[in-house]
Amino acid sequence: MSSATLQAAARLLRHARHALVLTGAGASAESGIPTFRDALTGLWARFDPEELATPEAYRRNPPLVWAWYQWRRNRVLEASPNAGHRAIARLAGRVPALTVVTQNVDDLHERAGSRDVIHLHGSILTARCFDCGAPCVLPDGPLPIPADGVPVPPPHCTRCHGVARPDVVWFGEPLPAAALAAAERAVASADLVLSIGTSGLVYPAAGLAPAAARRGAAVVEINPDETPLTAIATHFLQGPAGQVLPPLLAAAWPEQISD
Repeated sequence: MSSATLQAAARLLRHARHALVLTGAGASAESGIPTFRDALTGLWARFDPEELATPEAYRRNPPLVWAWYQWRRNRVLEASPNAGHRAIARLAGRVPALTVVTQNVDDLHERAGSRDVIHLHGSILTARCFDCGAPCVLPDGPLPIPADGVPVPPPHCTRCHGVARPDVVWFGEPLPAAALAAAERAVASADLVLSIGTSGLVYPAAGLAPAAARRGAAVVEINPDETPLTAIATHFLQGPAGQVLPPLLAAAWPEQISD
């Protein structure tokens, strides 16, 4: 990442009227949260995603799938927001309008101070009934995970007595309609998109930044590696969000003190 590229991106950010921030797994990986694929390691290495992240898999073996999501949920609860999350939260006070859209199922944006975050893929911290869709209350704090091969069954719905499921989007399921509509409205009005830590491969989320670019928005990509989005990005800032965003904000607003 050259100084000239950083300064050019900073000028775009300083003059943005509506900044749209799109975050993917890389934004939370800096906090120690495994990406979806990386989470299939250790105890879970012998499984394919289709065995743990589809409605059909849950019908076949609810305790197994529930246990994997319990393990991932506990990792989220143990993690803390990183410098990238905190920089995004600070950005809300520096641009006229900011929309944060994430593919991540954790709450690190909110814990860093961001408000009204749009979660395209749901939340791993909540649950709903597999049958009727009603919210299912989970206890605060970490949930038990299997010990000595004994599975922990998921709780049941208090409304219809169906089994609870993680409130996330599985393979083969549509994105939450309200969240997708809100993201598309932001695409229609944003003049700057910050694409942060996303592979650019998972649709429909991967289509948001290109759609904004087609209608004239500038796109700044922040990622350790190039992605399919890099070719159409206005600027590519190579590196993790926690290392790139703080100096980007400092360059855009040098008169303000950044932490």
